[in-house]
Amino acid sequence: MIKGTIILESLREETALTGFRLLVREVGRGRARLSEQQMAAGLPDVWCSIEFELEEDRAGNLSDALSKILEVGWYANFSSETETFIVFSGRVFRYPRGQHDGRAEAQAYGRALGIPERQLDWSE
Repeated sequence: MIKGTIILESLREETALTGFRLLVREVGRGRARLSEQQMAAGLPDVWCSIEFELEEDRAGNLSDALSKILEVGWYANFSSETETFIVFSGRVFRYPRGQHDGRAEAQAYGRALGIPERQLDWSE
């Protein structure tokens, strides 16, 4: 089983994530701590999140689907017992859980997109 989080505001307008039977574990809504750059770009300061589970054999399909519908400057993350997936618009990072180099590469990519350090804090 994979477990992860999707921020609904990260999805491009007029898109949908279809073809997956996600087991929703929690739906939440909270105020985000935005950087000045994010505020200037007009990002919303309240985000809705979905914590989910999905069969592990669908992880590759999910990462491909998300990479096509995420807005630039956002990411989604999920992990299995052994792997971590960090999905950006048009780019997927997949590495063994706990592997420093894989995490560092994904974080560097996120920083280059202007994502603040405090938001590059996914759990593994």
